[in-house]
Amino acid sequence: MKTTPAVAAVSALLVLLTWLASRAIDTDAERYDRALKALDRFAVIEITLHRDVLSARAGMLRNYDPLVQEVDGLREALGRLHDNASEDREAAAAIDRFATAAALQEQLTEQFKSDNALLQNSLAFFQLLSTRLSASDGSGPLAPAVGGLTAAMLQLTIDTSSAAAREVADRLSALAAQPVASADAGAIQALMAHGELLHDLLPVTDGVLRALLAAPNKRELKALRTMILTRQTASRATAREFRLLLYATSVLLLGVLVHLGLRLRARAFALRRRAAFEHVMAGISTRLIDAQRHEIDAQIDRALAELAKLVDADRAYIMVSGNLNRMYRWCREGITFPPSWPDRVPALVARLGETAEGIIHVPSVDRLPPGTDKDVLTAASLRSWACISSMAERGSSRKVLGFDVLRPGIVMQSAELRLLSMVLDAVANVVTRDHLLQERARLETNLQHARRMETVGALASGIAHNFNNIVGAILGHIEMAEVQLAPGSQPARNLGEIRRAGERARDLVDQILAFGRRRDVQRRPVSMKGLVAETSSLLHASLPSGIELAIGEVSDAAVISGQPGQLQQVILNLCNNAAQAMDQVGRVEIETEVHQITGARSLTHGDLRPSRYVRIAVSDAGRGIDETVLEHIFEPFFTTRLAGSGLGLATVREIVREHGGAMNVLSTPGAGSRFEAWLPCIAATAPQPRDDVPVLPFGHGETVLVIDDASERLIADEELLAALGYEPVGFTRASAALAACRATPKRFDALLVGHLASAVSALDLAVALHEIVPDVPILLAMASTDDSGAEALLAAGIFEVVHRPLISAELAYALARCLTVSEISVSELQP
Repeated sequence: MKTTPAVAAVSALLVLLTWLASRAIDTDAERYDRALKALDRFAVIEITLHRDVLSARAGMLRNYDPLVQEVDGLREALGRLHDNASEDREAAAAIDRFATAAALQEQLTEQFKSDNALLQNSLAFFQLLSTRLSASDGSGPLAPAVGGLTAAMLQLTIDTSSAAAREVADRLSALAAQPVASADAGAIQALMAHGELLHDLLPVTDGVLRALLAAPNKRELKALRTMILTRQTASRATAREFRLLLYATSVLLLGVLVHLGLRLRARAFALRRRAAFEHVMAGISTRLIDAQRHEIDAQIDRALAELAKLVDADRAYIMVSGNLNRMYRWCREGITFPPSWPDRVPALVARLGETAEGIIHVPSVDRLPPGTDKDVLTAASLRSWACISSMAERGSSRKVLGFDVLRPGIVMQSAELRLLSMVLDAVANVVTRDHLLQERARLETNLQHARRMETVGALASGIAHNFNNIVGAILGHIEMAEVQLAPGSQPARNLGEIRRAGERARDLVDQILAFGRRRDVQRRPVSMKGLVAETSSLLHASLPSGIELAIGEVSDAAVISGQPGQLQQVILNLCNNAAQAMDQVGRVEIETEVHQITGARSLTHGDLRPSRYVRIAVSDAGRGIDETVLEHIFEPFFTTRLAGSGLGLATVREIVREHGGAMNVLSTPGAGSRFEAWLPCIAATAPQPRDDVPVLPFGHGETVLVIDDASERLIADEELLAALGYEPVGFTRASAALAACRATPKRFDALLVGHLASAVSALDLAVALHEIVPDVPILLAMASTDDSGAEALLAAGIFEVVHRPLISAELAYALARCLTVSEISVSELQP
C-alpha cells in the first residue's frame, strides 16, 4: 500500500482549510461598518446644520460658530467615507457624487451666513427706526404709513412671495410720499434704506435657505447607504458560504485522517501477516531443498497443509503438467475431492486467463455470470477459488497451485496469493530435480541400449552386405531368364513375382544398412494406389486373424516422391500399432486421400505449408492414448508395452519427416485413435506395367572394364554386362586395372568400379583411372554412398552411380547415358 497519495491529500486539504479560513473572515465588515457610521454622522450633522440654519434665519441664533463646526463635521465624515472606499471604484464614484452635493451645501451655507447676517442687522435697525418714528409722530399722518410698512415688512419676513414684496414696495412708496418733518427726515431716510435692503435681501436669503434645505444630499446619501448595505450583505453571505465550505472541508479532512489511520492499521496487519507467510514459505523452501528423493512427496504434502491453513482453504493441490506430469493434493478432515477435480483445473485456467502475476482469483463463485466455468466450479462444491499458474521457460509445461474454499464467508486475499508463487516455483524446482534425476537414469539406460543397438547395427550391416550379394545373384539370373521367356507366359509371370520379391529384399537390405549407418535413399514417384495394394497382401499375412482390415479407395492422383520400402514401412508400423492397441481383435481402417492445403496448418506433430498432400490415415477403436502419453509417443525408445522396443512410431515419424511431411494424431481414451501421415503430393505419372519386361538399351560390343575384389561378384557382373551387349574385362586387383589402362588407354569405352575394401579406396582408384583416361566415363557400383559426397564423386570423374546389387535395367540405362555423353564430348573435341 502506498501512503504518498493519502499524505498528499491531507496536505492539500490543510492548504484548502487555510485558504477557506482566511476567506471566511469578513475583512470588509469593519470597513462597511465605518462607512455606515460615517454616513450616520453625516446625516446627524446635516440635520443639526439645517436646524441651526433655520434658527439663524429666525433670528434665534446669533452666533455662527455652530454652523462652522457642523460644516467641519461634514467634511470629516466625507473624509472617512473616502478612506473606506479607497479600493472600491464604484463606491468611490458614489462618494464623489455625494461630496459634490455636500460641497454645494457648504457653499450655500456660507452664502446664507453672509446674507442672513446682513438681513438680521437690517431687521434690527428697521425695527428700531420704525418704533422710534411711530412713537415720535403719535397721531400724525406719518405713524400710519410707518405702521403699514412695518406690517408689510413683517409679512415679507414670513412670506417672501412676489405679492408680499410688491406690498412692501408699495408701502415704501407711500411712506416716501408722506410729508416728513425735518427732525424725522434722517430717520425716514434710514428706514427707507433698510426697508429697500430688506425688500431685496429677504427673498434672496429665503431662496438660499430653500436651496440649502432642498440640496440633493438626502438622495445621494440614501443611494450611497443602499450600495454600502448591499455590499455588506453580499460580503456577509460570501463569508457565510466560506464558513460552510470550511466546515465541510474540516469534516472531509477528518474522514481522510480516519481513513489514513485505518489504512495504516491494515498495512501493519498485512505486514505482520506477510511476515508470517514469508516465514512459512522460507521453512517450506528449506525443507524442500534439503529433502531426499524418498522424502519429496511427504514434504510437498506437508507444505500444502501449511499453505492451506494460512489462506484458510479447505482443499489445496499442486499440478505440474507436461513432461513432469505430477499432482499433489491435500484436504481437510472429512472433505474429499470430487471426480475429475482438480484434473479440469488446467483447462479452466486456460479459459479464464490469469493476471500478469499468474493469479486467478474468484472471491465468490455465486457472482460469476452463468456459463461453463461457473458450472465447473459449482460442480466442485466451491464457494471461493484461487490458483497461481505459470508456464515453464520453454512453454512445454504448466505449473498450478490451487486452493478451494467450501465454506461460506471465507474470502482469500489477492495480495497474499502473490506471495505463494515462490512456493510454487520451489515445488516445481524440486519436482524438476527429481524428474531430471529420473531422466538421467533413463538416459543412461538408453545409452547402454543404444550402444548395444550400435553393436547389433554393425553386425546387421555386415550380414546385409553378404545378403546383398545373394540378392544380387538372384536378381541377375532372374533378369537373364526373363529375356529368354515369352512375355505374358506363366513362367515369365512367376519370374516377375520372384523379381519383385527380390527387389523388396533389396529394399530390406537398404533399411538394414540405414539402421546401421544413415544414408541418402534414392526417391522416385510412387503411386500410393499400387503401394497400398501391395502392402495389403503383407498386412493380411502379418496381422493377427482377429484383425479386420478395411482399405478405402485410393485416388490415382495420390503420387508421392519417395522410397517405396520406407513408405510401405510407415503403413505397416501404423497398422501393427493399431492392432496392438486393440489387443489383436478389432477393425483397422486405412484411408488415403489427396487434400489441397491453402494456408499454413499446424498439426499435433509438425506444420504444413500450403501445397497438395496425400493423407494416409490409420484408425482403430482401441484403448486410446492419454494426453500426457500423446506428447511422447514419437520419442525413440518410448513405449507403454513391456515387450515394445519404442522404435516403431519413431521410425514412422522420421520417415514422414524425411519425406517433407508431418504427423497428426487424434485420440480419445477409451474410444480409439487415428494416426494421419501427411506427405507432399506430386503430379501423377502414367504407371508402367510391372509384369512386362522393359525394353533395355543394349550395347554394341563396347568394352567395359570391371573391377571388384570378390571373384564371384566379378563373374556375375561380367555375365550381366555380356547379356546387355557389352564386352566385359574384369580385374580383382586395382593395380592390374591401372596397368591395363596405362598399357592400352583407348581400349576401354567405360569403367565400372565395384566393391573394394572401402568407399575411400574405390574413390582413390577412380581418381587414378580418371588421370590415366580422362575421357572414359567411370561408373561407381556400391551398396551405399553415404561416406562419399557429391563433390568427391565429381572430382573423381564419376559419371553415374549404380546401386548394388546390380539390376540390368539400371545398369543398362546408366551405361547408355555415359556412352552417349562420352560420344558427344569426343565429337566436340574433333576438328
